[in-house]
Amino acid sequence: MIPNLHLRAILLRITKPVKLNPHLMQISKRSIEPKSLSEFTDWTYLREIKPEKENGNSFIEIPSHFLMIIITAFFWLICSNDLAMPNAKRFLLALSFYTRLPSPQNLDYQQLPQASIYLPVIGWLVGGVCALVFYLTDLLWPAMTAAILALIAGILLTGAFHEDGFADVCDGFGGGWGKQRILEIMKDSQIGAYGAIGVCLLLLLKISLLSALPVVTVPLVLLTGHSISRLPPLLLMQRYSYVRQEHSKGGAAVFKPGKQDLLFAGACALLPFLLLPVLCWLAVIPVFMANWLLGRYFYRHIGGYTGDCLGASQQVAETVFYLGISALWTFI
Repeated sequence: MIPNLHLRAILLRITKPVKLNPHLMQISKRSIEPKSLSEFTDWTYLREIKPEKENGNSFIEIPSHFLMIIITAFFWLICSNDLAMPNAKRFLLALSFYTRLPSPQNLDYQQLPQASIYLPVIGWLVGGVCALVFYLTDLLWPAMTAAILALIAGILLTGAFHEDGFADVCDGFGGGWGKQRILEIMKDSQIGAYGAIGVCLLLLLKISLLSALPVVTVPLVLLTGHSISRLPPLLLMQRYSYVRQEHSKGGAAVFKPGKQDLLFAGACALLPFLLLPVLCWLAVIPVFMANWLLGRYFYRHIGGYTGDCLGASQQVAETVFYLGISALWTFI
């Protein structure tokens, strides 16, 4: 028989209340028991939540409902009729050209220019990978380290495709004085001082902005940023003309999207904004303004755009989006 004193100690140990983290309870309660769809975009409670770390683990909660919406919409776009998705093979073309992912061999690369309308959908994929890398690495390392690793993941996935265009634009417009000289410098595969400095400053600015945001929001900001930033290149292609006499690499830049193409691409680019607070939707305004100014700058100096100009517009749009979100988040 167990003595009464020992029995009381055992019972007290079993019935001792468990101390739960109040921040996790608050996030879990809102994500598991939503009262309405509008509550999905009500992130005002984040002002009272300060991410904590205990034993190297960070408390990050991504609204799974939103991720399910994005995944469902993605498969709907892939499997829908020809009006919403002109050709699923064009998506595979875009996947093979804008990323380093393996793709089927029997693709018709003559349709590569038309495949550019799936750039925002490619942004879903690249942004999703970056978001996942940030989410996992933040469990082990500081937010700045996680932001750097997320950017590295995006660069590896795309082969620095857009960053290379941004560097060429910095070299060409920084060191060239006329149209022909600018085009010659941008065509040179070697990176110059302007390009190296420009890419370094761009990456430092991204790291600074992402690491300063609340860690709970960074994965969603990455997903949205990579999606919306791939719409401005299509707007430049629709408004201006390709200036080189010869076709660009792969011919993907020599295409003028129609209204239906832009409507489809715009819907894909704006869909991830459902993951963010309503106030953050205002971040699209500086993105489009910056792209408008960039397009005018290109037109004034070279009379249109090149493939490098499109890559630069994507990088500028992504960075301006992060700047906008960082500024707007102070009011949330």
